[in-house]
Amino acid sequence: GMQGYIIARTRYLDEYFQNCLDSGFEQAVILGAGYDSRAYRFKDLARRTRIFEVDHPATQEEKKRKLRSVLGGLPDHVTYVPIDFTREALEDRLFEHHYDPGRQTVFLWEGVTYYITADAVDRTLAFVARHSGRGSSIIFDYTYDSVVNGTCPRREARLWRKTMIPRGEPLLFGIEEGGIEAFLTGRGFQTPTDVSGNSLK
Repeated sequence: GMQGYIIARTRYLDEYFQNCLDSGFEQAVILGAGYDSRAYRFKDLARRTRIFEVDHPATQEEKKRKLRSVLGGLPDHVTYVPIDFTREALEDRLFEHHYDPGRQTVFLWEGVTYYITADAVDRTLAFVARHSGRGSSIIFDYTYDSVVNGTCPRREARLWRKTMIPRGEPLLFGIEEGGIEAFLTGRGFQTPTDVSGNSLK
């Protein structure tokens, strides 16, 4: 169930990220970075790419503390962008940290969309569509709206929804099954690809 999904998701995003770096992408933005380690695991490739890690200030400061302990310092190719999404705009914070909207950029958005509001999802996608260079790309995972509203019959979906509520991270956003292409093209994106477990077999 969930454990297998997370392993497959991370592996797939790793390969996607590496392919983008190999293809010469000049910037990478990791949204809701948390303890994402790609900027450090892919350091030889990433040295050719400016990486922006965007996250809540408290989480980011704790991560930087751990990185200094493990690595002896913070790497030069990573720019840390603290943001409180309830009070600050992604556009403002990234531009303050010298993000270049004219460069080809890959955006990674892992394990985030279903915990934020539809409006927050739309604002983030609007930034990507309007403020990234030609050939840029975004990759993210999402869940179905039936999982969010509790009508999905799968046991794993019901359990996930139930366990997140007492943790203070209820599921807030989903996309209708089969509706991802229309959802993205309607927001200015081209050639969207939907990847499921079946397509990875």
